[in-house]
Amino acid sequence: MKKWLGALAGIGLLIFMASTAIGGFEKTAADKSKSKANLYDQVELFADAVGILRGEYVDEVDSKKLIYGAMKGMLESLDDYSQFMEPDEYNEIKIETKGEFGGIGVEISIKDGILTVVTPMVGTPAEAAGLKSGDKIVKIDGKITKNATLNDAVKQMRGNPGSTVVLTVWREGIASILDIPIKRAMIQVHSIKKAAILEDKIGYIKLVEFQENTTRDLDGAIKKLRSEGMDSLILDLRNNPGGLLDGAVDVAERFLPKDKVIVSIKAREQSQSNVFKSSGKQAQTDFPIIVLVNEGSASASEIVAGAIKDNKRGIVVGAKTFGKASVQTVIPLKDGSALRFTTAYYLTPSGKLIKGEGIMPDVVIARSPASGVDKNKVEDIDIFEKVEAQKGAKTEKAEPSVKTDQPEPEEVGADNQLDSALNLMKAIKIYRSEKS
Repeated sequence: MKKWLGALAGIGLLIFMASTAIGGFEKTAADKSKSKANLYDQVELFADAVGILRGEYVDEVDSKKLIYGAMKGMLESLDDYSQFMEPDEYNEIKIETKGEFGGIGVEISIKDGILTVVTPMVGTPAEAAGLKSGDKIVKIDGKITKNATLNDAVKQMRGNPGSTVVLTVWREGIASILDIPIKRAMIQVHSIKKAAILEDKIGYIKLVEFQENTTRDLDGAIKKLRSEGMDSLILDLRNNPGGLLDGAVDVAERFLPKDKVIVSIKAREQSQSNVFKSSGKQAQTDFPIIVLVNEGSASASEIVAGAIKDNKRGIVVGAKTFGKASVQTVIPLKDGSALRFTTAYYLTPSGKLIKGEGIMPDVVIARSPASGVDKNKVEDIDIFEKVEAQKGAKTEKAEPSVKTDQPEPEEVGADNQLDSALNLMKAIKIYRSEKS
């Protein structure tokens, strides 16, 4: 239960398990009285509308359906991440943080009004089918996603393991829309995919999501690599969509000395703002570190990368991150449903806003594109118009991104970003040895 008092940074959540209201600015008695009167007027208006619909609509209306629909609209009117969750949706959120859930294994968001892939999770059907960070999902099983909510999209992509869902996507640099069939599976996501010595005593840890057991798994991985002679570390957070805020803070402080700012939370009311600092416990600062990021690194990943960068503990290498880091409060309601709404934003130790900005690496290395890929950008605003214009036209099929006859991206020689990080680490080690 402790972790549920923390935040689900990967999906932008800060959870408080209580049905209490969030306070606002201080107001005079007159202001409060006026505000309360206005609220009662609007609630009365809503009650009138419900009464009219129940009595006059052509079919009998379920009151719960009306109320749920109203709350969905209310939360969705605030921003792209606030939402009303029905009981089954709230339960799914809790299950996902345990590291096992049904689906295709993809982190999605609404960006510029369009359903967008943040990242396919490592080792999942979405990754194997060829889904990529930045893909615009324009159809799900032939149904256009324009004006679709995150809830709607998740429901459509979820299903029984073994069944197939077809995502139609628009990808930057591709002239035609792509149909990507993905076979659903039970998704089991382990925090750490790989921990190994690559070469020259340089350790490598691929961290794919921040979960309840991430810190324990990280400690075990570092202990293993130290026993094998590790004297430096590359922490790979590419395509890591985030996860629990507690996990992000715990991971960052593993590499920071005591009392260093990891991340701050800026809320509307000062009393709700907070600053997370490193405790210094179990801090491992005796080796250089490089953090690898890309456009699929989001939320908790951005918190860790920002903490390492701003505290000058290590070097961030790769591509600019996604820029998804807002604090959201989840308040469960008495019938098992819940409200999720934005209450604050994450700031890096230097005070930079992460949401919409992302983390810019110290060393920018774009991933080498596949041969023959046109990098001309497609304007987001024209996507649905272009899709409609292509009705009846033949779509292409995406090539799977995971092939058994090719090396994994993190293998040396197959990944220009990792190769650059390795070369940079070797240079750092040479400099440190000469300096000492």
